[in-house]
Amino acid sequence: MTRFSPFDTTLWYATATPPVETTALQGAVKADVCIVGGGYTGLTTALDLARAGVSVVLLEREEIGFGGSGRNAGHCTPTFTHYSLPQLRTMLGEPWAERLIARQTRANDRVSSMIEQYQIPCEWQQNGYVMGAPYPGMMKTIEEKVRTYNAVGARTRVLDRQEVERVTGSPRFYGGWLHEEAGHLNPLGYSRGLARAVIQEGGAVYTHSPVKACDRAGAGWAVSTPEGKVLADKVIFATGAYTVGGWPKLDRTFKIQKVFVAATQPLSDEERRSVLPQNTTIHDGRGDIYVYKYNAEGRIVVSMFPMGRRGRDMGYTRTVMSDRLKWLHPQIRSEIRWDYFWFGELDMQYRTVPRLYDLAPGVVALTGLSGRGVPTGSMLGGILSEWAKGIPPAELSLKLEPLTAAPFYMNYGPQLTLRYYRVSDWVKTKLAGAAVPPHA
Repeated sequence: MTRFSPFDTTLWYATATPPVETTALQGAVKADVCIVGGGYTGLTTALDLARAGVSVVLLEREEIGFGGSGRNAGHCTPTFTHYSLPQLRTMLGEPWAERLIARQTRANDRVSSMIEQYQIPCEWQQNGYVMGAPYPGMMKTIEEKVRTYNAVGARTRVLDRQEVERVTGSPRFYGGWLHEEAGHLNPLGYSRGLARAVIQEGGAVYTHSPVKACDRAGAGWAVSTPEGKVLADKVIFATGAYTVGGWPKLDRTFKIQKVFVAATQPLSDEERRSVLPQNTTIHDGRGDIYVYKYNAEGRIVVSMFPMGRRGRDMGYTRTVMSDRLKWLHPQIRSEIRWDYFWFGELDMQYRTVPRLYDLAPGVVALTGLSGRGVPTGSMLGGILSEWAKGIPPAELSLKLEPLTAAPFYMNYGPQLTLRYYRVSDWVKTKLAGAAVPPHA
């Protein structure tokens, strides 16, 4: 029995364009490359390879976008989480850090290009992302973000208190960080559009085809499903947090961090004129995050991490979300109704950057996106397709490394970190004499 929440309760399942018609794999097929996993990473890898004339077969255990690529909140911000760019350089070393930074910070160029080229209907809006400063002392961190991200070619700037209120519609911030290249979309619509593009370019996509084994077959590999088999020269596992079988111990390379997403009723036209008037994505600036944006219907879509009662007691959880939203935007006078509520799972790494594993000659796996789904999954397809086309490992943007289990402390590390952030933010806010949000 899988641990995953029902897929068809999500807002995206209710509003995305229908999927391209696919079937389960039956019988034996041959391919240069077999990709396991129908999320952004697998789909963009398959698309790159198909466009290059490489024969590719993609296998998905459920349906396209069933995992994080169809459950996330739809934010597309080409940044790193938790670690600053200088910290990443120290942690990853060169040339790996600079290569990955270049890929990630330009990831939205890739997303936008694929959406435009294949006319993917996914509510794509590239109106920027704002991380607010909930207390004055955070402005120093924001200024450093502007300096370091702009130094690698990103378009970001500092917002003062008046500007951040004009852009977000919230009076609660002392300033903010505006990333002009960020966007948001319907994540399932994007996944389904990528699958359609793969097929359009000549790739094969099979759904409801769980991988049972991956075994040596002559000079290549045999990837087996209940009713079929793919004979391929190379195999890529791109199953992320929704890894079930396929390769021994692959599901031990990360630890699960749950996240929940909820969507309100459509706000009135009057409310929309003053709440997120520029249709940006907003991060309230706290370590215990509250991130939100509109969908095409005018619903506010919010994501948070479970903590204590939050995420377990649904009545309490909805109260927390409503109180925080109305605190951030006092101009919302109507009662907040949460029409959709669902859970997703993140494949967390302690470094919060993906890991590329060398499983066997001609077989790799990639896990550990750590919640940076849309832009990160999209840019990773470029790295994996380069590996499949024979680019030497020393020239890739991720270091190939042996399969390694996530450390034991990751069982509790993410939750402890969230709790630390929550206390730290409360202390800093109180010391600054700033207003503390409800339930903080």
